Amino acid sequence: MIQQIKREDPNLADQLRRAVTSVPLNVSEGSYSQGRNCRARFFNALGSAGEVRACLDVSEAMEYVETVDPGLRDKLDHVIATVYRLTLR
Repeated sequence: MIQQIKREDPNLADQLRRAVTSVPLNVSEGSYSQGRNCRARFFNALGSAGEVRACLDVSEAMEYVETVDPGLRDKLDHVIATVYRLTLR
């Protein structure tokens, strides 16, 4: 999907790619951090996950992709909910 978006909007595709990779990297970093640093990394991951959702919404609205698979959106919502719970620790 990123390659399809890249043909229409390389900047948005790059933003999406960075946001997608930021989520697991920040979760991993938060898992090995302590105190406020831990929560800060989880909040960063949550923000990046929200950014992924926004990039997909923009891609659909601008018709760079026909539709985003509802299953993908469900998985993303699950990731967001999981990371949100991590921020509450």
